Amino acid sequence: MNTEQIAGITESVQAEGTFLTPLREEIGRVIIGQSYLVDRLIIGLLANGHVLLEGVPGLAKTLAVKTLASTMDLKFARLQFTPDMLPADVVGTQIYNPQTGEFTTHLGPVHANLVLADEINRAPAKVQSALLEAMQEKQVTIGGETLRLEEPFLVMATENPIELEGTYQLPEAQVDRFMLKLKIEYPDRAEERQILDLMAKTEGLPEASRVTSGEQILRARKLIDQIYVDDKVKDYVVDLVCATRDPDRYNIPIAPYIQLGASPRATIYLTLAAKAHAFMQGRGYATPQDVKAIALDVLRHRVIITYEAEAEELASEDIAQKLLDTLPVP
Repeated sequence: MNTEQIAGITESVQAEGTFLTPLREEIGRVIIGQSYLVDRLIIGLLANGHVLLEGVPGLAKTLAVKTLASTMDLKFARLQFTPDMLPADVVGTQIYNPQTGEFTTHLGPVHANLVLADEINRAPAKVQSALLEAMQEKQVTIGGETLRLEEPFLVMATENPIELEGTYQLPEAQVDRFMLKLKIEYPDRAEERQILDLMAKTEGLPEASRVTSGEQILRARKLIDQIYVDDKVKDYVVDLVCATRDPDRYNIPIAPYIQLGASPRATIYLTLAAKAHAFMQGRGYATPQDVKAIALDVLRHRVIITYEAEAEELASEDIAQKLLDTLPVP
């Protein structure tokens, strides 16, 4: 691809991306601070990747997802996961009508555009797994009948840290289907003071208005597919993911701490997320900095650490950060 073509894509990106500023501003009317969280939710939406949010209760994880849905004319559904849930509560079921002698299909809450799976790790594994087909294939099967889900379709799940009582570990197959895993931190003092002024009332709480549409998101996705990624950047992405499996090959002495590295899905998701990040910066090409900016969110839930790493109080994101700090950037 030559320079003129890249410049043309950049112009299209800047023209198509005009909705991003009002979108951020509208969400900012409701969510104080948390710009990292808001930007990553938008990247997930643009890159067609599901997002997992982890943090202690009360950090506006649920509110952020609801607010994002409010800014678009998309169908929104919320699933509150509990230990006594059944798979049919997620995807739907067939109900027998004794008067007609026929079964009618009752659709579950997963049949929406934006699905908020709240406290996903409070439900048993069979319920969490009911989301797998919907997340990967964008379809569900009810009583032998396969139903396609409307685009855009995105699952944004929240979970509490696994140390909290009454939580279940998410199956690895499901965790891998989330493009991004975000760790949400407490706001700083100034932000908390703003939150107090905005939210400490019994009625008249701020609500987001519609500023964009699902069609605009789908158009942006088509443009993101055209964003140029140089061969050197592609090689950097592949090296980064391969280094999680065989760090010795790259002279990074962390092999004893890694039990399992990232799957090829990480390579795909890292490239897509980097292109979406470039789109948000108004560029028609992705740089290594786009990759580095998003890499921790793509890799932190895909690197499985050993007991040795746990004994030294190292988390998977510490390992991923070490790779990012050590691997040469093109």
